Amino acid sequence: MSGDLLIRGGRVVDPASGRDEVGDLFIRAGRFSIDAAPEGCPVFEAHGKIVAPGFIDMHVHLREPGFEHAETIETGSRAAAAGGFTTICCMPNTMPVNDNATVTSYIVERARKLAVTNVFPIGAITKGSNGEELAAIGLMKEAGIVAISDDGRPVMNARVMRRAMEFARSFDLPVIDHCEDLNLSAGGDMHEGVNSTRLGLRGIPSSSEDVMVARDILLAELTGARFHVAHISAKHSVAMVAFAKSRGLNVSCETTPHHFAITDAELLTYDSNYKMKPPLRAQGDVEAVIEGIVSGAIDVIATDHAPHPGSEKMQEFEKCPFGITGLETAVGLSLQKLVHTGHISVTRMIELFTTGPARVLRLDRGTLSRGAPGDVTIFDTETKWSYEVARSESKSRNSPFDGYEFVGGPAATVVGGIIVWQR
Repeated sequence: MSGDLLIRGGRVVDPASGRDEVGDLFIRAGRFSIDAAPEGCPVFEAHGKIVAPGFIDMHVHLREPGFEHAETIETGSRAAAAGGFTTICCMPNTMPVNDNATVTSYIVERARKLAVTNVFPIGAITKGSNGEELAAIGLMKEAGIVAISDDGRPVMNARVMRRAMEFARSFDLPVIDHCEDLNLSAGGDMHEGVNSTRLGLRGIPSSSEDVMVARDILLAELTGARFHVAHISAKHSVAMVAFAKSRGLNVSCETTPHHFAITDAELLTYDSNYKMKPPLRAQGDVEAVIEGIVSGAIDVIATDHAPHPGSEKMQEFEKCPFGITGLETAVGLSLQKLVHTGHISVTRMIELFTTGPARVLRLDRGTLSRGAPGDVTIFDTETKWSYEVARSESKSRNSPFDGYEFVGGPAATVVGGIIVWQR
């Protein structure tokens, strides 16, 4: 999927090259060019808007194969485009699990045929994500994976994780871990604290995340592997990642918009749309996550888009699955909670969606440089709009932000020079 497109008159911001100026951007045959646009070239008028490298979401659940009733590669990619994302990376907790080259190849081929965005699969660490025997990591890399993770089912056995890191290093792949000690979090439904006591719900302590972050940092130091913490949410975990970085370890982390936008106080309604893992944390954790974004301890904003159909999500709180959709609200929440509040600049926000994930995964994207893939996210900071789940491109509706009013958000999404979505 490639084409020619002139994006004219926008504020072009490319953190990778330091470019920040009002000007034009020309995509020729799907790649950025410094040539003059020819007569008759399609034009997108971007006056008053910000033109950035295509946003990358490195943590998405597309559910295909196996759970197509919740989401598919096609619908998930359309939701991503509507959220301003040009590239998404899908987690392996499908059915069957993406733990071999056959499943990886299936995802790659389906994405090539049906997705409107770029889709890169992430392979499982262990067979069946059971945490016992390593998956076929080398063969999956040949088939197209960009990282390994048992996301949602953390590798509890430290010896298995050590071996996984050693293998991943030999194949130059990052290891992404959902850091959770399942013994500490067992039976929990929300963050352990005052509000869980008040609601009579079983708690998930911050320590269940902290101890696994600490373990994996130590293993990363031992093995020399590239280690990435998925959806970091607890203040001590953020501090440990910052410390690891200060020691020169190859450690990175991501957070999600819901972990810097809202707290566990939202659960006072018992609304299952606020049930997620890691759970919404206390105010002090949210403040620490924001500070980690400001300081650079946190490298990436990712959505952890986790669709569930209403028949599953709209149950009693203790019975319903964890997870929310997030692709279409991520940019709006980041502008609202980080940029408009003065915590970070627009340029820093763009870094978190572009150069950050591109660096972690070593993708040839996240820049507007000549010859790079012509993926562009166009957004503005002033347009007022409301998110309505009934109009979502996703097959699922499990978002806590239904009816939420935003100021600023995506205006158009360009993949390979083709406009795949615009407001």
